[in-house]
Amino acid sequence: MLGNLKPQAADKILALMGEFKADPRQGKIDLGVGVYKDPTGHTPIMRAVHAAEQRMLESETTKSYAGLSGEPEFHKAMGELILGQGLKPETTATLATVGGTGAIRQALELARMANPDLRVFVSDPTWPNHISIMNFMGLPVQTYRYFDAGTRGVDFDGMKADIAQAKKGDVVLLHGCCHNPTGANLTAEQWAEVASILENTGALPLIDLAYQGFGDGLEEDAAGTRLIASRLPEVLVAASCSKNFGIYRERTGCLLALCADAATRDLAQGAMAFLNRQTYSFPPFHGAKIVSTVLSTPDLRADWMAELEAVRSGMLRLREQLAAELRDLSGSDRFDFVARHRGMFSRLGATPEQVQRIKQDFGIYMVGDSRINIAGLNQDTIPVLARAIIEVGV
Repeated sequence: MLGNLKPQAADKILALMGEFKADPRQGKIDLGVGVYKDPTGHTPIMRAVHAAEQRMLESETTKSYAGLSGEPEFHKAMGELILGQGLKPETTATLATVGGTGAIRQALELARMANPDLRVFVSDPTWPNHISIMNFMGLPVQTYRYFDAGTRGVDFDGMKADIAQAKKGDVVLLHGCCHNPTGANLTAEQWAEVASILENTGALPLIDLAYQGFGDGLEEDAAGTRLIASRLPEVLVAASCSKNFGIYRERTGCLLALCADAATRDLAQGAMAFLNRQTYSFPPFHGAKIVSTVLSTPDLRADWMAELEAVRSGMLRLREQLAAELRDLSGSDRFDFVARHRGMFSRLGATPEQVQRIKQDFGIYMVGDSRINIAGLNQDTIPVLARAIIEVGV
């Protein structure tokens, strides 16, 4: 029977990682994979995470099963981190998931249980796995305009026109901050306009919040999500702890379902627990315990916030340096968008042929749509990248 399986297309980013590893050149630069790296190219364990694990090792007495939906301490900590004072526990269902990807999958499963005929509106472009998951689930996907290739900013007029076509029962997927793959984000005023459109259409927003703390700060990066939550009766939020806690391999995420009333919250909580049981039973415990320990322990939380801020500000400095280098080499300000973008990623606007040349001639690896991981750079490699960008004619 298994011989009837069809070959699956390789994930492009994972394939790029393999190609990079096989490249024997010294000085090659990996800007493809979406993980944070320090200036030495290492993805470190955050100080507070390491300290939390030490405390857990000393205090844990069992490895028995935990809660089917996750632990209440994790639910509370993540709800407060994401929604702040706007958290309403009595109307919020929460689910611990296998990473942010698991939260997206369970959110889509939950929405399909509520409306089997839904359509999902996603930005053009978006994280490739969004559409891959939806296609695998057989969900109708409708893209909405988002990235302006000319300005490398948001095509907000196009976005508004397209999401206005959604109707009640549809899902509109929004990036909460640090848009992947472009780095171009909505302003506070634009978030308010999006909320008004969603109010008018009755569509259900699903916010993918994978990079809170990587853009303008923990509070600032949650502002769009909080505004939507304050305006709409129902909101889904899929959050990842991989980036802001640096616990990629622990696969720690959560799904929040903000409901109109307590009765609906109970229905959603039951359905979400059911989905976990059908998919993988109990969610991973270790990473969630790290997060709740850090967020609920004042000294660990303070140290985590300080280190996260250093990571964020470091990426901003890299952006500013790259924009300045490109300004000097090009004699123009056409690359200043790099400094305006936020998060780990920017889309440069290079053609696939230019991306291939940058890889072949300079040993610099980026995704085919010219998305680069800013955190893959350091002060020494920025001039190399800038020269390559200019020499291939971007």
